[in-house]
Amino acid sequence: MTPLSNFFYLIFITLQLGFIYNGYGQKNKSQLEKEKAVVQNQIQETQQILAQTSSKKKATVGQLNAITKQIEGQTKLIRSYSSEVKILSGRIDQDVTVISALQQDLDNLKKEYASMVYSMYKSSNGFSRLSFIFASSNLTQFYMRFKYLEQYSSARKNQVHLITEVKTELENEKASLEKAKNEKNVLLSEQLKEKEKLDKLKTEQDKIFSSLKSEEAALTKDLTKKKNEVASLENLISKLLKDEIKNSAISSEKIADVNIDLKNITSSFEKSKANLPWPVSSGFISEKFGTHPHPVLTRIKMPNDGINIQTKQNEQVRAVFNGVVKKIAIVPGEFKYVVIVQHGTYFTVYAKLKKVNVKMGQQITIDDVIGEVNTDVDGTSEVQFQVWKNTEKLDPELWLAKR
Repeated sequence: MTPLSNFFYLIFITLQLGFIYNGYGQKNKSQLEKEKAVVQNQIQETQQILAQTSSKKKATVGQLNAITKQIEGQTKLIRSYSSEVKILSGRIDQDVTVISALQQDLDNLKKEYASMVYSMYKSSNGFSRLSFIFASSNLTQFYMRFKYLEQYSSARKNQVHLITEVKTELENEKASLEKAKNEKNVLLSEQLKEKEKLDKLKTEQDKIFSSLKSEEAALTKDLTKKKNEVASLENLISKLLKDEIKNSAISSEKIADVNIDLKNITSSFEKSKANLPWPVSSGFISEKFGTHPHPVLTRIKMPNDGINIQTKQNEQVRAVFNGVVKKIAIVPGEFKYVVIVQHGTYFTVYAKLKKVNVKMGQQITIDDVIGEVNTDVDGTSEVQFQVWKNTEKLDPELWLAKR
């Protein structure tokens, strides 16, 4: 393969690599940057929640939950940095390969150009171009030598043009390589800083855990009380739902005394699965649905008919879908005010409210303010959110949009 054909082959390969990088590498890099921004916002949000929870000198479960969530965010952030570094490493390897090939091609083109000049000199025996032409023995030779010099001149110009193009491409690739190396160094430096933050958080987590563990007797007593409160709330909800079924209110064509079509709202609610807005604008899931070990006293299993969302103080709690307020109650203990909203054959429950902004039988729409989140004596602000279909408990996390 001649240097000329090498050049065009190299250009083709360079373009192909560029398309691959732009189509996949750039897309992945863009996605990673978006994900990183989301995680950074979540970390910042959790820091604010942690700061409010940590205002109390005493270590709390809410504080432990917040710092555990922050550790989770830091780990995701570090993983995102690692992925970006990997993409840049691939780009650097690509640039090194192209630079090597371009340099080799440039050397070949220069050698070929030198060979052309030398060959021309030899063929003309050192004569000048005019002497070479006029030294022709006949008109035919004169014409042939003239055309030869003309073609030679064109070939030399093309060769010079190719050398210039390859030099330009080589410089561009070197600049791209330098830029990628600088970006990689910046990312590695930021990744190291995030790793240091993660190590500090883990140390703080261990400290809080040890402090809570030393108060095992008090925690066990609180958990017994909490289990009784959970049972009281479940009885309240179950009784309401059973009464609704008994009275056939949820099987009629209309929700009693409200102009809402039962079948349509049930269908609309079902279609909104995995896309419902969160009941609070900030926060994270501090306790999942179902029975699971306590974060400190792992031998004790805690039931949860919904999810707990730890959030900021005084956060407004909003309706996740259109519906009718079916029940407003006070459950003694941590649940405080409880609001139950009907959406056809589905019900959503909002508990741990310090005040309520709606009335019984009120027709509400998505995003309407239901109430305000309560902050407990330990400084933890948390709302409990539940989803039911008739008397069946559902995992609310599966119904809410991803954050």
